Amino acid sequence: MLDRRNILTGGLSLAVLAAVGAPARAEAALRGQFVQGTLIRGKTDPGASVSIDGKKLTLSAGGDFAFGFAYDRTAPAEFKIRLPDSRTEERTLTLAKRDYKIQNINGLPDKFVDPPQSVLARIERDNKLIGAARARDTDEAWFADDFGWPVRGPVTGVYGSQRILNGVPKRPHFGVDIAAGEGRAIHTPVGAIVAMAEKDLYFTGGTVILDHGRGISTSYLHMSRLDVKVGDRLAKGDPIGAIGKTGRATGPHLCWRLNWFQERLDAALVVPEMPG
Repeated sequence: MLDRRNILTGGLSLAVLAAVGAPARAEAALRGQFVQGTLIRGKTDPGASVSIDGKKLTLSAGGDFAFGFAYDRTAPAEFKIRLPDSRTEERTLTLAKRDYKIQNINGLPDKFVDPPQSVLARIERDNKLIGAARARDTDEAWFADDFGWPVRGPVTGVYGSQRILNGVPKRPHFGVDIAAGEGRAIHTPVGAIVAMAEKDLYFTGGTVILDHGRGISTSYLHMSRLDVKVGDRLAKGDPIGAIGKTGRATGPHLCWRLNWFQERLDAALVVPEMPG
């Protein structure tokens, strides 16, 4: 079981480079669990330059930034900050390996396990819409706020689990499945702009993607009703739509996903334990 406490590091570094003379420290605080599939959030001087593995990050006006790691990443990551006065800090971030579950799901229509040739163009279109919504890099900082669960209920599927559909091994599952009655309201977990709202995607049915700023997005799948449209600005707790079983689903539930751009992350790591 993962330790769900946030890990805070303020200026702790493996190597600190001085601009001139005695070493000077570039301050930063990183928040998150250093495990595979994690979202890491940080804050530094708004004028700083921040990079992870050589990729420069865009900061909010207040100096907030975020990045994430793939579910199967094993290599250490190189994190670097350069402040406007040239003080520089470098850290090597090591991620703990996770043990993922295997989940068998049976009773799905064959068209969702092995899609026919006639729907491949539709699936490609869907994927382009999803990719464009997740590629946004808007100047918002909602991602730095505390996330809440979008709906309460039993967690029936977890991130990273190997899915075996009707006996056929498929890709890992990158969402958190929450069982709830059809028609139950789904709420915004933190402030957002609606980046995508589609009523009928092939695999995911009614689907909404929310943009929380700087490449952080969350997705809501299998919805029976959408209560938002692209461009809507939402506050934490605002309704998004309703639980459904549209697309590739065997029963009513929400599949909730978290992304840093196209990197699929574990939404369960940014919320407290599910309330009873």
